Amino acid sequence: MIAVLQRASTAAVRVEGRVVGEIGAGLLILLGVSDRDCREDAERLAAKIAKCRIFKDAEEKMNLSLLDVGGEALVISNFTLLADYHHGNRPNYLAAAAPEMAEELYEYFVSLLKKEVKRVETGEFGADMRIALEADGPVTIVMDSNVLKPKKGVAADEAAR
Repeated sequence: MIAVLQRASTAAVRVEGRVVGEIGAGLLILLGVSDRDCREDAERLAAKIAKCRIFKDAEEKMNLSLLDVGGEALVISNFTLLADYHHGNRPNYLAAAAPEMAEELYEYFVSLLKKEVKRVETGEFGADMRIALEADGPVTIVMDSNVLKPKKGVAADEAAR
């Protein structure tokens, strides 16, 4: 799974002119599911995102997490994050999961985040969406669940760092 986190003052997503998801301060999360992802990827990514310290503390240092600040999350599915642009000028999306698998893992990711974060809104899976974002910072982080996997032969405590 690939997630693009954008720290937001506000964010909203519209489908056919109607707002389907809207948040105040927190994170806009674009989520792409690959054909190699599984539930463990969703679990690792949701836990890391909830605890990622990218919000400012009283001393203006990025030292607080979404949980610490009571922030909200807007999660939007985005298969184009899996674009392969190496050959030619037209990206292919062969690494993206089939829609049924992608939707199941997307929904699972959202359910995990809802257990941690006070308010989680979503887009509409598979829909043509319009996203409005008032970026805060801007702070943008790209996370890949494959990077979060423990390395073979490395002690668990080292891998957790």
